[in-house]
Amino acid sequence: RDYLSYLALKKRVSASTQNQAFNALLFLFRNVLKLELGDLSKTVRAKQGQRLPVVLSREEVQELFKHAEGLNRLILQLLYGAGIRLMELARLRVKDVDFSSSLLFVRDGKGDKDRSTILPEVVKKELRLHLEKVKTLHKKDLALGYGEVYLPNALERKYPNAAKEWHWQYVFPSLKLSVDPRSGKIRRHHISDKAIQDALKNAVRQAGIAKHASVHTLRHSFATHLLMNGVNIREVQELLGHKNVETTMIYTHVMRDMSNAPKSPLDNLYKNK
Repeated sequence: RDYLSYLALKKRVSASTQNQAFNALLFLFRNVLKLELGDLSKTVRAKQGQRLPVVLSREEVQELFKHAEGLNRLILQLLYGAGIRLMELARLRVKDVDFSSSLLFVRDGKGDKDRSTILPEVVKKELRLHLEKVKTLHKKDLALGYGEVYLPNALERKYPNAAKEWHWQYVFPSLKLSVDPRSGKIRRHHISDKAIQDALKNAVRQAGIAKHASVHTLRHSFATHLLMNGVNIREVQELLGHKNVETTMIYTHVMRDMSNAPKSPLDNLYKNK
């Protein structure tokens, strides 16, 4: 208890850092020492203040896309245009893309939930061309005796041939085959999270965007720009997959700051000059 209070009062760590220390201590006592921790209610806790998400303006998003090419641009456009999380994009499978209905289906998202979101019209042509290349790659893998993909929730046992079927393949597969440590089989995994992060980081740097932008910033921007366009907050909540509308409400603060900011009194002093 004294140590956790020390972190908050003396070291002034963030709430997340103190929570990490608390969970580590909890694991040590319960799982290693086999002891129950006593009452920790008097521990001084680091407070987590409200943080507004980093959001790019429409102009910054356009500039970002200008500095990404080919597959990287397609990936960034989907992250922004569909509002999906990094690993939701990485784990997209061919069957989850519905061109006719302009929908993307996110399976086993955060909270183990499925949902649908927008498939932007702008990316359809390029995405179709990309999938043709992926299909050609899959056929080559099959010809070499590979072509299996990981299936979730023990589906591989239930449908032993499904792992080689086209519609189960990843939309964004890895460039290389690798050994799946879960099964020992040689498979083509999905694109790595680092590859996606590097694509965003390079585009941000080349575009000269000074904001601390991450892959998740594109999801924040998706939500904020929808609200600015007049989309109902409940619909935005569904597209994002938020359990509670209160989580989505934070974007209303960002939207207000971006679109309805009051005029500075300094500007009013000079408006007639």
